[in-house]
Amino acid sequence: MKKVYVYAFLLMFVAACTPGRTSQNNVLIETGYGDIEVELYPDKAPETVAAFLKYVDEGLYKKASFYRVLKNDNVPAEYNTGLIQGGISTSDAAKQGSLKGTPHESPRQTGITHESGVISMARTTPGSATSEFFICIGDQKQFDSTRRGNADGQGYAAFGKVTKGMNVVMKIQNARSDGDRFINEIKIENITRD
Repeated sequence: MKKVYVYAFLLMFVAACTPGRTSQNNVLIETGYGDIEVELYPDKAPETVAAFLKYVDEGLYKKASFYRVLKNDNVPAEYNTGLIQGGISTSDAAKQGSLKGTPHESPRQTGITHESGVISMARTTPGSATSEFFICIGDQKQFDSTRRGNADGQGYAAFGKVTKGMNVVMKIQNARSDGDRFINEIKIENITRD
């Protein structure tokens, strides 16, 4: 019986180490500017990750775009900070409005801080986050818990981090914009588990 357990363990170990095997906790954001690979943190933000992956699995992001941007036009592109925000609110507002809010997991609760590359859920009030998300460019600690980020002081629900493709995130950020909106929204071709 002991040999059976050892054999089963070895099979699981080999499967986990097989080249090309992908993690169920990673996603790939495909855009015309290039791909962005994101590692999700289900152990720290289980509700947020589960909701995001549900939308991914349903193909919700096939109609999505990056539509909002924060940047400083007076800073060279390679030194700019801010964020890019995407989702379906401009392409399918009716669908976005029908989605159930996700229970809020604050940075105080998860320990995930809004540093460069972190992906987080956009929201108005705690528990209202649905399909809209943003990626930080440079450290954005004001989104952790301070009232500068939102009036209730509970921060935004961060749930993962870009592992590859920050150059793509920055290219998107530097697309032409008017205020905090891209002049031409950046289409998200799809988001899939990677």
